[in-house]
Amino acid sequence: MSARIREQRAPGFWPLALVFTLFVVFLYGPMITIFVLSFQGPEGGLTFPLRGISLHWFYKLAEGLGTVDIGAAFRRSLMLGTVVMAFTVVLSVLAGLAFRKRLKGGNALFFVAVASLIMPSIIVSLGIGLQFRLLDTGLKEALGAVGATSTLEQYGTSLGLLTSALGAHLTWTLPFGLLIMFAVFNRFNPAYEEAARDLGATPWQAFRHVVLPLIGPSIIGIGMFGFTLSWDEIARTSQAIGDVNTLPLELQALTSTVTTPSIYALGTVTTVVSFVVMGIALGTAAWLRRRATRRA
Repeated sequence: MSARIREQRAPGFWPLALVFTLFVVFLYGPMITIFVLSFQGPEGGLTFPLRGISLHWFYKLAEGLGTVDIGAAFRRSLMLGTVVMAFTVVLSVLAGLAFRKRLKGGNALFFVAVASLIMPSIIVSLGIGLQFRLLDTGLKEALGAVGATSTLEQYGTSLGLLTSALGAHLTWTLPFGLLIMFAVFNRFNPAYEEAARDLGATPWQAFRHVVLPLIGPSIIGIGMFGFTLSWDEIARTSQAIGDVNTLPLELQALTSTVTTPSIYALGTVTTVVSFVVMGIALGTAAWLRRRATRRA
């Protein structure tokens, strides 16, 4: 049987298989290398050969890396990613519901919403940072004009984690959420919703008991995209974060100062968090599908 399958393969099968294998190695090889090197012993370095196996560098990471507060940066990234995820889910679902009907100027609105996907990330970050700095200038001039001296002295900047950084991340995550939601509603059969309305359901009841369970797995996927894209974003954060740093920015800065496998341990931890979020999202989506099947 196996010999027959080999005979039926096209002549180009093995070259294409080789190219695909090299692509997979190129894509995941660096991540696997960092995973392996992060579990070195106390004498380990930044390159192979592997010198022992232990959790030594994870303990060193927990103690801190010089003047960098990794714990605080981790909490900031976690909080920002969670807030971005919530905004991405809510706004994407609302936009998807709105675009089910023909909207005047809807095409222009759609292209404006997704245009940030093709704009250079650093330009978006610079533009948002500049906008908030202009806002700071205007607020300071207004406070000075009304004589609010004490408030002016205490005022720092409007640049921050949940202001400018949040907006910068949404320019990246929201278009993905919108595209997913539009694709979902393009395949959505409105007959289910109409049947619920015929049986006396209000618009909210039809959405809650009919529409929401059907689009639930897609919403979970949008949430996963929102968190993971925010979790490792650097370029759009760099000029819009203000006087604090997220974990990816700290990790980028440490690459030029830390010369021990602690930097690999930090990379492993951040990657594990992403995999955990993806695992939770996929598990929740599978649970929703099984639940819908049992109800059916």
